[in-house]
Amino acid sequence: MATRARVRAPELVGRGGWLNTGGQQYNLADLRGRITIIDFWTFCCINCLHVLDELRELEEKHRDTVVIIGVHSPKFVHEAEHQAVVDAVERYGVAHPVLDDPDLTTWKQYAVRAWPTLVVIDPEGYIVAQHAGEGHAHAIEKLVEELEAEHAAKGTLRRGDGPYVPPEPVATDLRFPGKALRLDSGNFLVSDSTRHQLVELEADGESVVRRVGSGRRGFGPEEFNEPQGLALLPEEAGPLAGRVLVADTVNHALRTYDPATGAIETVAGTGRQWWQGSPTSGPALEVDLSSPWDVAWFDGLLWVAMAGVHQLWTYDPATGTVAVAAGTTNEGLVDGPADEAWFAQPSGLAATAERLWIADSETSALRWIDPATGDGSRSVHTAVGSGLFDFGHRDGDAGQALLQHPLGVTALPDGSVAVSDTYNHALRRFDPATGQVSTLATDLREPSDAVLAGSDIVVVESARHRLTRLRLPEEAVRVEAVAHRTRRDATEVAPGELRLDVVFQAPAGQKLDTRYGPSTRLLVSATPAELLADGSGAGTDLSRGLRLNPEIAEGVLHVSAMAASCDDEEAGAEYAACHVHQQDWGVPLRVTEGAQTRLGLVLAGLDA
Repeated sequence: MATRARVRAPELVGRGGWLNTGGQQYNLADLRGRITIIDFWTFCCINCLHVLDELRELEEKHRDTVVIIGVHSPKFVHEAEHQAVVDAVERYGVAHPVLDDPDLTTWKQYAVRAWPTLVVIDPEGYIVAQHAGEGHAHAIEKLVEELEAEHAAKGTLRRGDGPYVPPEPVATDLRFPGKALRLDSGNFLVSDSTRHQLVELEADGESVVRRVGSGRRGFGPEEFNEPQGLALLPEEAGPLAGRVLVADTVNHALRTYDPATGAIETVAGTGRQWWQGSPTSGPALEVDLSSPWDVAWFDGLLWVAMAGVHQLWTYDPATGTVAVAAGTTNEGLVDGPADEAWFAQPSGLAATAERLWIADSETSALRWIDPATGDGSRSVHTAVGSGLFDFGHRDGDAGQALLQHPLGVTALPDGSVAVSDTYNHALRRFDPATGQVSTLATDLREPSDAVLAGSDIVVVESARHRLTRLRLPEEAVRVEAVAHRTRRDATEVAPGELRLDVVFQAPAGQKLDTRYGPSTRLLVSATPAELLADGSGAGTDLSRGLRLNPEIAEGVLHVSAMAASCDDEEAGAEYAACHVHQQDWGVPLRVTEGAQTRLGLVLAGLDA
């Protein structure tokens, strides 16, 4: 057995306490003898949700030797609320213990810098691997198998049931519903996301007419997997007109539901998640997608908020094809030509004749895209929002107004839009004519969408498991303004030269895939851009020398890294499989004399 570096694991501490343990409190000593995988996550983060799904198979296959512990480490203020964490654990079907760490105590002890980060602890309590981002489940499983053999031989492996205790189910008609639309009949169709169904409600928004789907997580003809966005297709959609287009989020697919026959069909996606290097256009049923969160008909096409890759895609029913329409896959807030714009988890869409409105959740922004011009080009604009780390509840001029992780947007009859301001528990309004932001309603619970019904607006109160009907007020509600920035300690670095090292160690039995050129990619930028005097831009080397501007005291370094590794055929792999590892970091920096001159970020492995 190869010798591996080991570091004693710090204790697990979190003021919010433990969930999914039946009230039992745990420490690392209680887990001795088991292989422990710590998943540092926060529920706003789409990459974290991807990792939850990646871990399900490993969790089931090695349930007698492996304990997965989720350490919830919040980005947004709302995510530090204990009840919000309790809701998220149920909402996303987390089937392992979760430690609620609202103060980021354990995050800091483990020197974590990114959501998600996975840390593997051996049965003797030592850290043996760390992985940031997605795509590491295969590598972790190989390591788990090695650790099982190693510690079984040493007599330090303890098998048996883990500490997970499922919560008691709660009887409600809806459970964390996501999106809604109004059918031609006047009834409402709701994506009942946690129960993997669609639910049709009568016009009162309460009485259940029918449920669509088996309620089991799956990709079969009667199954969904955490569905979200819904769009009723117009006559322009040809043979699909009158059907409901469903963003089947965790299946990475677009499905149609025919209200007349009840039939469910897949029209786009393969069921596999899109990775860097995969096709970005082509026959819809042959192209992988990534967590489609909402859908809307605009400018003759079905538009998709592809939250998983920070882009907008389109689906053309006439040709049966999909294509990227806006965004680069880089996460951030950059306006301009559609193919150069940056988004951050777009999660809500609403179309008018002139604009496609976008709730860009991770930048706490309201944005829009224009119809195509004569040459087919489009532009992306921001109405409200300034970037990844600024959020709050502030009304007034749009240039200084603040939202907090909005998931939905609804076009209103007067040309303004209502924003489901999810983490502020509010319904907000932006008026393009005046450039003003106001608050329409408060005391909602994680509103994720809203739909017009005559002179009323019906809000999806996701965390109250219901639809709530409101009269559109003539005057805005007044609230006390509050502003926040992401609560993470800045890393102190010396002025001048800074060495950036992204650590990537190919998993055992694999090597970097260099058959078609470099298998790594590194993209570096900063907020403000002036923070970097030199070193920004794209390249293939995972190490890079940066030069900091001495006139800028602090800012955020944005780093995006990707590495592709393949099974080593010489090591005996019969069929060489390749795997993509990728992660984005936003690292707050403070320039301080005498501080460190190297910044190490772990993509996979341990930073020596």
